[in-house]
Amino acid sequence: MSRSILLKQLQAQSITPENFRSYGQVIFPSIDGKAYDAEDAQLNLQNGIPRIYIMRLHHQGRKFHKITRHVQCTQCLGSLEGKDWLIALAPPNNDTDQPKLEEIAAFRIPGNCFIKLEVGTWHAGPYFDGDFVDFYNLELSNTNEIDHFTHNFLESHNLEFEIASIS
Repeated sequence: MSRSILLKQLQAQSITPENFRSYGQVIFPSIDGKAYDAEDAQLNLQNGIPRIYIMRLHHQGRKFHKITRHVQCTQCLGSLEGKDWLIALAPPNNDTDQPKLEEIAAFRIPGNCFIKLEVGTWHAGPYFDGDFVDFYNLELSNTNEIDHFTHNFLESHNLEFEIASIS
């Protein structure tokens, strides 16, 4: 007998430095020549060769059942062309192989900033409503081969998530 899949709706909240702190940092534009400080991305890329690249993602809706984390580096993501996007996150928790359900949150990221995910932050996305969006991605050159840990909520909880539309 097959079980019906549960669907949990996540309302995307607008990102601020305060509400994003458990997951990482949000970096907004600053004046050229500003001295380095705590508002700049605090990167951890010492465990390998840093890689920055542009990845083209195609629209795949806003549903997900898998969430991933990287435990050897921080990761930075941002859209090109000023496009808004969505991401679902859970704070790092290195004592278990899955995020806490009650801590999963969704954010709307405006196209004029980027995010830096702390080491171990669980993430699903980026999601968006257009046909495709180009994103820059800063991580390690081998992150997707050796530092890519995924939890599948369909297998563990018969659960799928959907992020509410961008408003």
